[in-house]
Amino acid sequence: YEPMDRLLARQGAIQKHLAKKQIENSPAPAILYDITSCYMEGAYVGSSLVAFGHNRDGKKGHEQIVIGLVCSAEGCPVAVEVFPGNTKDETTVIDKVAEIQKQYGIDELVFVGDRGMVTRTQSEQLRNREGVSTISALTHREILDLLNRDLIQLDLFDQRDLAFVNDPERGGRRYVLCRNPRSQERETRKRRELMEATAKRLDEIASSKRRAKPETIGSRVGRVLEKYRMGKFVTWSVAADADGLGRLSWSWDKGKVAAEEQFDGCYVVVSEGGPAGRFDAAQTVQTYKSLLQVEQAFRNLKTVQLEIRPMYHRLDERLRCHVFICMLAYYLQWHMTRRLKPLFESDGEGKHRRWSFHNVLEKLKAIRRERVRLAGVEFEQTSTPDPDQQKILDLLGIKM
Repeated sequence: YEPMDRLLARQGAIQKHLAKKQIENSPAPAILYDITSCYMEGAYVGSSLVAFGHNRDGKKGHEQIVIGLVCSAEGCPVAVEVFPGNTKDETTVIDKVAEIQKQYGIDELVFVGDRGMVTRTQSEQLRNREGVSTISALTHREILDLLNRDLIQLDLFDQRDLAFVNDPERGGRRYVLCRNPRSQERETRKRRELMEATAKRLDEIASSKRRAKPETIGSRVGRVLEKYRMGKFVTWSVAADADGLGRLSWSWDKGKVAAEEQFDGCYVVVSEGGPAGRFDAAQTVQTYKSLLQVEQAFRNLKTVQLEIRPMYHRLDERLRCHVFICMLAYYLQWHMTRRLKPLFESDGEGKHRRWSFHNVLEKLKAIRRERVRLAGVEFEQTSTPDPDQQKILDLLGIKM
């Protein structure tokens, strides 16, 4: 615990050094930021961090902490922070931008956040900060608002030719209209599956031989529509007979279904402010897509490689340090993965694939350095790397 306490005291200085090193060497002055939750088990009496909140892992009934991760434009982690478990996404943004500018001495930066991260209110506050610009994406409702204002049209969405639209009501705010064919196929397929499931349940209610009062039938219909989220596409009514018992009739609103399908695969990336204003459409979209690097970092931290859970610490400061150590571990993994890129690129695919980061570590574990006593003489002996081990060591720049 004493080394952890000493490390935590140095967290600010270490992160400042990492941010300066990675961001200065980055081709774009962009900061990627996102938060996730990590559920906890056990009792944390008196903790100011562990609390119930929106669980992004789907682990209901568990208290949690919220982790905010700052990465460079290439996805290299440079800073991490632990928030109380009931922290909302957007509430961390303004303070995080101010902290990045102040602590890391960055005059101009592009803050990249997901839809729920950079809200309209947050964007308006950030645009007043000198040297700060934002890149995010619009929600479905915000896209509808642009259509209603005749600022954009559906035929502008194209998977190849990206359309750039300026907002006349908000100077410096630009929209890039995009369409992803894979997302389009996935969203269309998912909706049809939900429609099939909804139709099956509603037909069961409509044809049921067990008669019920209209209120009871309406309650059943409401539960079905809420479960599958198909309420906006369904027109339904319950008619009562002479005995006061109800009968359901329903149909699809084909016009609304067709209108919704036109949006499949469509998304709008929005940029606002100084540095981001110098990006062209392709750069803006690519910068936004780089948020996938943060999601990959979270996957590695939580499940794939490092497995941040379980945590056995009870003090909040130890929880903070535990998360910081995991971030430092991923920092090493990120740099190792970049150096090992030739190894992974020359590998096979599918069942013929030989190398993964896990396999690399297992291979390196076979290298041993031992203390040997022989005929009264004591010395250190290091095993000789085999060809695969030597290739990995060469790529990593390590000499035995």
